[in-house]
Amino acid sequence: MKALLLIDVQNDFMPGGALAVPDGDTIVPIINKLQHQFDLVLATQDWHPEGHASFASKHGKNVYEVIDLNGIDQVMWPDHCVQGSKGADFHPELKLDKIEAIFRKGTNPEIDSYSGFYDNAHLKSTGLSGYLKEKGVTDLYFAGLAGDFCVAFSVKDALAEGFAAFLIEDATRAIDAEGFKKAKAEIVEKGGTILNADEV
Repeated sequence: MKALLLIDVQNDFMPGGALAVPDGDTIVPIINKLQHQFDLVLATQDWHPEGHASFASKHGKNVYEVIDLNGIDQVMWPDHCVQGSKGADFHPELKLDKIEAIFRKGTNPEIDSYSGFYDNAHLKSTGLSGYLKEKGVTDLYFAGLAGDFCVAFSVKDALAEGFAAFLIEDATRAIDAEGFKKAKAEIVEKGGTILNADEV
């Protein structure tokens, strides 16, 4: 069975948002069209408590500076996707009626969570893998934001969990083009597939 996993299609990652991904909003119509091709559609939602350890404001650092956070390289982000805020809401044009479950991540104040499966230290699972396996999902397709961070980390974890993983490139946007290029090469190297929406 194949499932579509929508990664962080949230206001703060859209143009004008706190952590805007260039052209992030252009993927919403593509995602809406894609949904009806899948038996199962799921979504992740970045859901940070206020004062999260990944926020530059918490440490008095510059945005995009990299620090060592409990032994892990951590990019310092602007405050974003704070629990209950408008920025944490899904994009208003995203169709939600097909989404069966939402997995929230980044809820631990001390550690970031790019992947929909685990936090960045792989200490805590979101329960997504078990949910998919129980549903009999074998093939997992990914769309959303941002391609070089949360989408890429989720795809790599899916491969490590034994799923066939497909990144729908035109339904994804990245913060940094160079970083995305590297992430895609790594995904292919690990056995993942990159395709476009019309190839699904």
